[in-house]
Amino acid sequence: MHETTTLLIEVGALLFLLGLLGRLGRRIGLSPIPLYLLAGLVFGHGGVLPLAASEEFFAVGAEIGVILLLVMLGLEYSAGELVGNLRSAAPAGLIDGVLNALPGAAFALLLGWNWVAAVVLAGITWVSSSGVIAKVLADLGRLGNRETPVVLSVLVIEDLAMALYLPLLTAVLAGTGLLGGGIALAVAVGTVLLVLVVAIRYGHLISSALSAKDPEALLLGVLGLTLLVAGVAAKLQVSAAVGAFLVGIALSGPVAHHATEMLSPLRDLFAAVFFLFFGLVTDPRDIPPVLLPALGLAVVTMGTKTLTGYLAARRVGIKEPGRWRAGLALVPRGEFSIVIAGLAVAAGSVEPRLAALATAYVLITVVTGPMLARLPDFAWFKQWLRQRAARQRMEAAVTATTD
Repeated sequence: MHETTTLLIEVGALLFLLGLLGRLGRRIGLSPIPLYLLAGLVFGHGGVLPLAASEEFFAVGAEIGVILLLVMLGLEYSAGELVGNLRSAAPAGLIDGVLNALPGAAFALLLGWNWVAAVVLAGITWVSSSGVIAKVLADLGRLGNRETPVVLSVLVIEDLAMALYLPLLTAVLAGTGLLGGGIALAVAVGTVLLVLVVAIRYGHLISSALSAKDPEALLLGVLGLTLLVAGVAAKLQVSAAVGAFLVGIALSGPVAHHATEMLSPLRDLFAAVFFLFFGLVTDPRDIPPVLLPALGLAVVTMGTKTLTGYLAARRVGIKEPGRWRAGLALVPRGEFSIVIAGLAVAAGSVEPRLAALATAYVLITVVTGPMLARLPDFAWFKQWLRQRAARQRMEAAVTATTD
């Protein structure tokens, strides 16, 4: 009984604090994500007032938060739109991997780490945080923007790539050799293809099994199906985020509309828990020794990620403001980067400083990213874009006259 009482006190106090921080963030025009992370640092491992009784609760809540963020994103788009976006964004996905994985690998080698650590750090710098980006897009009211499908396509390609990367990384860290890696890769590919086919071809059957006229049954059905598919995907070494997202796109019509309305409050609750937990499990004392290297790596890869989104949006005809919104939205790294670092640390065969570097790196990008995402909304940024466009038109006119 005493443990339960302590749990209730800690959970209640932290949720109340998150509510106050969320209101503060919106009052000052800032996404509450950085505030949630800082709260976690204060009350987590090595913080001012560590809270241990509620850690397991927030760990489970954090997993549910990421899953709900992704299923809500999936509900915004149909299966046909997803396939079209993936086809159009495939070149952007290739550019994304080259621009953002190579700096991480090169940085590890420059520090004198071995090739295994280079592979790990490449994954950490490569993939953006679907959870953070989904929350930022919702907070800024950009889910319906023309560039959002481009951002979403890049994220989905990254998540699908992680479904192949993580089993291979696990095999490399375990030293199972080529055969073990091949088996892990085959299982991952088969699972992703199976879930994708079911979502696209039989999604209407799933929607028909859920009634939009019964809110309670619809909520339980959609939530249960999402957690089930995400759990099975994770069990098979495939991203739970991919499974949750595909459940979202499999639902259509009135079912998708009503599910969005009912799941929104749950998404907001558990998303806040996710960001809080990320801070709770980070020891602030491990960050200072690797802060400068992490900052340098973050600056480089925030630039390459912005370039990725900009080029992807330009390729499909998005205008200049939308290109910048797409690029800057992709900056944060998060859940996958921490998973990758966790696998490496658990294996015990990589550079011991990697975990602290990854934590500092993710914190920098996840705090800076939501702030950078707001830049295109500022008047001075819009003015700079107009001046830039005017210069480009003038240069084009001069070139045409010369010719």
